Amino acid sequence: MTYAFDNAAAQTPARFSALSEIFDPGTVRHLEALGVGEGWRCLEVGGGGGSIASWLCDRVGTTGRVVATDLDTRFLERLDRSNLEIRRQNLLVDPIPEGPFDLVHVRLVLMHLPQREAVLGHLVDALGPGGWLLAEEFDSLSVRCDAEINPAEVPLKSFRVLLDVLTESGVDLRYGRLLGGQLRAHGLRGVSAEGRVFMWPGRSIGTELMRANLQQLRGKILESGGITDEEFEQDLARLGDDDFLVSSPVMWAAWGRRAQDQAGDDSFTAANPA
Repeated sequence: MTYAFDNAAAQTPARFSALSEIFDPGTVRHLEALGVGEGWRCLEVGGGGGSIASWLCDRVGTTGRVVATDLDTRFLERLDRSNLEIRRQNLLVDPIPEGPFDLVHVRLVLMHLPQREAVLGHLVDALGPGGWLLAEEFDSLSVRCDAEINPAEVPLKSFRVLLDVLTESGVDLRYGRLLGGQLRAHGLRGVSAEGRVFMWPGRSIGTELMRANLQQLRGKILESGGITDEEFEQDLARLGDDDFLVSSPVMWAAWGRRAQDQAGDDSFTAANPA
């Protein structure tokens, strides 16, 4: 299995830093609302730069356990947490770490996988009775720049070609929109979902994330023939303009929990307070 965005790329530290700054506050808010606390057993799938894994380690304390996985664990291996276990994992062929878990969290992973529904089913199976699954994925198609609404929203040709390249590689660009329904289809209870979208001005952390993504896949974008090198460079320069404005993808978060028992008891265990 390969991802479009390789952790070994030179742009990865900037990409992880931007993703953390932009999206961690929302992730943490959801984790707090689910009651993650002392003693919880947590699985962080596709741990990336490790910011959420670190937060979980601090939250569950010495009596808790966090297992963080990734196809490339080089950034996770820099973390120094006694309650953290790091696993190098290919989700398409390797078994899910043995649970059961009180929480499984996955962000910006499933949309990249051709067998995403099978993997989601395995993550649900890893939950203990009353355990929570929190999944977060992009919907890059529902909100588009529209200069007719706001003249500052100038669509970038390079970003449109980037989306085409990702689609051709098997990425489901609208998967975040489907999460709530998929969690229900896998039998989780109390499913809810929320979408977050940002407006990013030029020279912001959001446009720096866009720059890192474009530069990391520059070769594939230019090889597609959908844009010239000159047009690509013009778009990169546009990201630094003071009058530039672009809408982010929608970050959908969906969460649900496994029933307490086969009878469908909706009460929580002591580890999963309301």
